[in-house]
Amino acid sequence: MTLNDTIARVTARIEDRSADMRATYLDRMARAADEGPRRAHLTCGNQAHAYAAMGADKDSLATERAPNIGIITAYNDMLSAHQPFERFPDLIRTAARNNGATAQVAGGVPAMCDGVTQGQVGMELSLFSRDVIALAAGIGLSHNVFDAAVYLGVCDKIVPGLIIAAATFGYIPGIFLPAGPMPSGIPNDEKAKVRQQFAEGHIGRDELMKAEMASYHAAGTCTFYGTANTNQMLMEFMGLHLPGTSFVQPNTPLRDALTDAGTKRALEITALGNDYRPVCDVLDAKAFVNGIVGLMATGGSTNLVLHLPAMARAAGIALEVEDFNDISAVTPLMAKVYPNGLADVNHFHAAGGLQYMIGSLLDAGLLHDDVKTVVGEGLSPYAQEPVLADGKLTWRDGPKESQNDRILRPASDPFQASGGLKELTGNLGTGMIKVSAVAPERHVIEAKARVFQDQESVKTAFKNGEITEDTIFVVRFQGPKSNGMPELHGLTPTLAVLQDRGLKVALVTDGRMSGASGKVPAAIHVSPEAANGGPLARVRDGDILRLDATSGTLDCLAEDFDQRTPATADLTGNGHGVGRELFAAFRENVGLASNGAAVVV
Repeated sequence: MTLNDTIARVTARIEDRSADMRATYLDRMARAADEGPRRAHLTCGNQAHAYAAMGADKDSLATERAPNIGIITAYNDMLSAHQPFERFPDLIRTAARNNGATAQVAGGVPAMCDGVTQGQVGMELSLFSRDVIALAAGIGLSHNVFDAAVYLGVCDKIVPGLIIAAATFGYIPGIFLPAGPMPSGIPNDEKAKVRQQFAEGHIGRDELMKAEMASYHAAGTCTFYGTANTNQMLMEFMGLHLPGTSFVQPNTPLRDALTDAGTKRALEITALGNDYRPVCDVLDAKAFVNGIVGLMATGGSTNLVLHLPAMARAAGIALEVEDFNDISAVTPLMAKVYPNGLADVNHFHAAGGLQYMIGSLLDAGLLHDDVKTVVGEGLSPYAQEPVLADGKLTWRDGPKESQNDRILRPASDPFQASGGLKELTGNLGTGMIKVSAVAPERHVIEAKARVFQDQESVKTAFKNGEITEDTIFVVRFQGPKSNGMPELHGLTPTLAVLQDRGLKVALVTDGRMSGASGKVPAAIHVSPEAANGGPLARVRDGDILRLDATSGTLDCLAEDFDQRTPATADLTGNGHGVGRELFAAFRENVGLASNGAAVVV
């Protein structure tokens, strides 16, 4: 199938924009690769330190020319999605030995659970944890004794941080091994209903707790289609997973077989063999365009509009919000997974999942097939699914038809003609909105502004009965420079209640929303942020604002708006408590949200 004209045009634009930066990056990677296997350059003393605790593997590491895998793990018991990684180092070491090689845990990286910190002070460290993860992974790989890397990470900031590190060490081949989703709990729409009932005061905390525990109930990724599961989709669309691995549940024979196969493949693609596939060759402009297409076709998390530019920059590629906007306009929304629908990721996977989607999008000319992946040449192998036959792992063609068209539809007959993500520009700045779960009659909201400086003040105003008319809530000083750009997902039940009462409401913020947010119109990541003197700092209570997701505009209609002096906020309280003291340098040096809100790239 001929490549879609818009996909081709946007890819060419990205390549042109990135030409100098990408050339510098690839030259740096080539020079590092020319030095050969890293261990060859260590002194005997260096090597003795590196192998001292390796037991039976010590001789192989010191005397044989067999590849050595570095494992970067984000394991902890705090994240249900990461708890299964406890077993992975032993599985990987065994698989490496069975293939005549070795593996070592190169380092661990932090992995915080946004579900635990949602609405709490700790959330102010969440976005910056992405940069810390990149730094920590870099320290692990800096020992320079690895021929390939295996990355163990699933959730929100973890995969983007690991990608930044993998790209920085792009001369080393790397494979990402996922852990998979937890089994389905109570339906996501039932959980959302209980949350709204609690917000309205109709039920007590005991009933809320019962519902939450029934939803988040086992090891594995949370089953809604938020940032964690969007990350897993990206790793397949971008060619860094083995095909069909994202949504296989933890601690199953198939999952363990895929971990074994991923380890074997990591060994096969080192510079010591004849199929050298460094990460720098996989992560090119076409791979990132494929990832954006996947984001739009699945209705994925808006957080990736922050993460992908930072990830790409580490690989010498410059992404802009306009790229997301233009790709979204031609990418059909093929999936309805909560919060965009009632199904969870297990239902999505059973309906045909990523393998069906990739096959359909390739047939429609909406994906680049001429890419390098950890598997080989081309994206077509990712339309195959893994199966265990008589205990042996094989791949077969994925489904050619959706197994449930209420969850998954072909590119030729989608739920919506576009991916539902729009760039917003106007005198309030540049932001974005995800409308795939927003009713069409709510795509344009014009109403009076109510200005707040934190989400708790919004909840207080709601509880006090102050919101009685159509309102656009401006929640400002929530950007990365202000307080680390915490998710404002805690506002979702409150705004949803007001909307269900018949009011037209919307959110405008320089902060961000969770990947689990959906039906309330939200202009997010507005840049420049208020703490940089951005336009949101000039909004006043009672101003008429207009959010138009149809035309892609975001404006204050006050005649004197441009002449106003920006408001300032006392942000000293954001600088201490729950570790915030440690991140002052991050707040001072963070980039614009429109460029990924990054510190290290």
